[in-house]
Amino acid sequence: MAKFLYRMQNILNIKYKLETQAKTAFSVAAAALRREEEKLEELRQRKRAYEIEARELASGKLDFLEIRTNRTAIENMKELIRNQILAVHVAERNLENARKHLQEVMTERKTHEILKDKAFEEFKKEVEKEESKAVDELVSFTHNHAQEG
Repeated sequence: MAKFLYRMQNILNIKYKLETQAKTAFSVAAAALRREEEKLEELRQRKRAYEIEARELASGKLDFLEIRTNRTAIENMKELIRNQILAVHVAERNLENARKHLQEVMTERKTHEILKDKAFEEFKKEVEKEESKAVDELVSFTHNHAQEG
């Protein structure tokens, strides 16, 4: 029986590699998002700690320099949190773009696999047709020689 060779196998192999790269890019983007979210949570925790400290400073002996320093720290934390929220949004957008790219690459790969499957089915039909023809010729040849003999 003839061996099936898919003419566009090299393209399918490239599609597999592109899919692997897209999966890697997606996982890198997901990890970056997790890191940014963790940073944001750490900043929020630090801000809460400063706010607790502010309440303690206001309830005890008033040290205005310490209170001012604490308020400045809280304002700085608010600014850092705003910046970190932006970083989280950027990471989310990057993850979404990586997801879309992965989806496109997977679709292309699946399309080529379907084309390969169809080509294989056509190949099988052709081989079966040739085998059937060969069997018919053999039967006809055997039948004709049996009548002659």
